[in-house]
Amino acid sequence: MTERLQKILSTYGIASRRAAEKLLREGRITVNGLPAVLGQSADPETDDIRVDGSPLPKKAETVCIMLYKPRGYVTTLSDELGRRTAASLVNCGCRVYPVGRLDCASEGLLLFTNDGDLANRLMHPSHAVEKVYEVTVAGALDTAQERLARPIVLDGRKIAPPKVVLLRQSEKKATYEITIHEGRNRQIRRMCEAAGLSVLRLCRVREGSLSLGDLPVGKWRYLTKEEYKALEGKK
Repeated sequence: MTERLQKILSTYGIASRRAAEKLLREGRITVNGLPAVLGQSADPETDDIRVDGSPLPKKAETVCIMLYKPRGYVTTLSDELGRRTAASLVNCGCRVYPVGRLDCASEGLLLFTNDGDLANRLMHPSHAVEKVYEVTVAGALDTAQERLARPIVLDGRKIAPPKVVLLRQSEKKATYEITIHEGRNRQIRRMCEAAGLSVLRLCRVREGSLSLGDLPVGKWRYLTKEEYKALEGKK
């Protein structure tokens, strides 16, 4: 079946779609001996597709993993500053890449997969996949819940109103459950900053139908078939 080269490279576990675009721009992909271009399609069953002169490997088995990312780890596969990466905690024996991001100071549910279609479905704004966070903040708490729930402007666009539920509160801090659908860069932290609050702890506890549950910090597990189908939107 003919597909875009970016999707083929993602499906075969060679690179994410974005990374595949970079490989194409650099002229490192050939199809039937000719340099491939961005947007080109091919059939991996009948065309000779090569990366840096090497043919495609055997199609990788679909893998999807949930990690409890600790604080202090970056989400990139490698880091030029030498910081610890979340990918270094996932030793599953095949190439997988993170779905979305959690900033270095945040913790919680982070998916890794070699399924480019699933990653795209979870990250693309049009699918409006729910992401749920537990956020502990300090500051002026009297009207904090109302301030957090306001649909503020980020990156020149008004965000959809988040759902904010108070979980617990003491004299100096409060913990909220915040549900968003867009996932803009550092969205929760920027929402808290706009509300005049300081973030003490930020943990993603759910993404779509998948919950972090009792997975220990720094550990990972494979998704069950039922969990995987639910993320795909299948029954």
